[in-house]
Amino acid sequence: MTMTSETATGAPRSYGNWTKPTTAGLLGLSALGTGILFTGAGFAVVVTMVSNIGNGVITGLIFGLFLLTVAAKDKHGRSLLSRAATRAGWMFTKSKGAHLYRSGPLGRAEWGTAQLPGLAAGSRLTEWRDSYNRPFALVHVPSTSHYTVVIGTEPDGAALVDREQVDAWVAEWGMWLAGLGNEPGIEAVSVTIETAPDSGTRLRREVASRIDDDAPAFAKQLLENLVDQYPAGSATIRAYVALTFNAASRVGGRKRSAEDMGRELASRLPGLTQGLTATGAGTARPLTAQQLCEVIRVAYDPAAARLIDEANAAGEPPELYWPEIGPTAHQAGWDTYRHDSALSVTWMMSGAPRGNVPSSILSRLLAPHRDIARKRVTLLYRPIDAAKAAAIVEADVRASSFNLASSDKPTARNLTSARAAVATAAEEAAGAGLVQFGMLVTATVLDASQEADAKAAIDNLSATARLRLRLVHGSQDSAFAAALPLGLVLPKHLQVPNEVREQL
Repeated sequence: MTMTSETATGAPRSYGNWTKPTTAGLLGLSALGTGILFTGAGFAVVVTMVSNIGNGVITGLIFGLFLLTVAAKDKHGRSLLSRAATRAGWMFTKSKGAHLYRSGPLGRAEWGTAQLPGLAAGSRLTEWRDSYNRPFALVHVPSTSHYTVVIGTEPDGAALVDREQVDAWVAEWGMWLAGLGNEPGIEAVSVTIETAPDSGTRLRREVASRIDDDAPAFAKQLLENLVDQYPAGSATIRAYVALTFNAASRVGGRKRSAEDMGRELASRLPGLTQGLTATGAGTARPLTAQQLCEVIRVAYDPAAARLIDEANAAGEPPELYWPEIGPTAHQAGWDTYRHDSALSVTWMMSGAPRGNVPSSILSRLLAPHRDIARKRVTLLYRPIDAAKAAAIVEADVRASSFNLASSDKPTARNLTSARAAVATAAEEAAGAGLVQFGMLVTATVLDASQEADAKAAIDNLSATARLRLRLVHGSQDSAFAAALPLGLVLPKHLQVPNEVREQL
């Protein structure tokens, strides 16, 4: 990402120059498509030599049809082969009944508990204390050897804030992300912005604790009416930052245990939270095990939110345990996800905003919406260390240059990609960090009849943000879990390597 300077007239800063990794190929094909083209042409020639020209033509047509399934892509960049593989995988999942989940004493899960389903089923939770003696939850996913710490923040917001201050926050956020590339063992970072109805229990608790017994009856009545009426139709906004670390600090290194990671992260957390404060995130504190359990429990069963808020307001927080915070039942559909008392739909970003955008480009997407009971926007980041970043940007420059030179009439998109690759390489050489990023958007409604309104709302909001979103098909349950502050790194859970999937 690059940042344009302010003009002489004081115009606001704009941001952009995000690029999508490309590979060198002929005729607009990827490296895999080019390989299929040469292989098919060579095999057709061999068949013609050993047989006849008719068989050679048939062989060429077969390879041509297969090449078409790789080359023909929709507006989201997905090939026909990729879509067919997704549909086949979904049919296989349904045939095994893996899209259904029942837990609890009468469910099919082992031990009779309501454990988390899917990708987070094997996760474990422990609690430690950092150098400031603050308790923090540590989530361990044994299948990928990842450890995640979740930080709760209270963003200041951009209301009544000078433009210079907003620019400073954005610059600090970019520096914080770039600095993560130098953190030993860092695997991924996710930022989750969640909007939900405000139950009013926190307001009631705050007001009740400050009312003077000797206050006039009129003033007391006014405050009581305010507490009763203010939460109606209002929403609360929460933000979480999940930092995921690998058990091995370097490739081929020894994998550390939960005790080792807990002791190491205890000394590193204060510095990470202090860096977040300068980005406009407000007060940043790691979530305790109890707080993280409440966040995940409410996400799977929104009906429990009011009960949990009332218990906390009464000073008797509920005792939640990690094996008991999952849904008692869920059913994953092709493009929906039903879980306990709600229904959710998750979208993924298939294209970042084109051109330069202001810092407020996501403001409407992040704001509460009346047609969506709970909305969760999760930004996924994967910092890249300096050694790999240099190789990646140089490879992008070579690939874009090859694609530009291989065509007699290069398209405007090829020219733009080449300029963006050169600009990114120059910024990286000057010390800028390189980060892969994506986005997941989850809309949750309490009634299935509101699904169409929620989908229409997200479509309109994505247009205002100049984002290209597409529904996650065939894996709504996994996408829902990835949008939670659990630190799940989706590429590490794929059976087909991510590099191959990008070629398809």
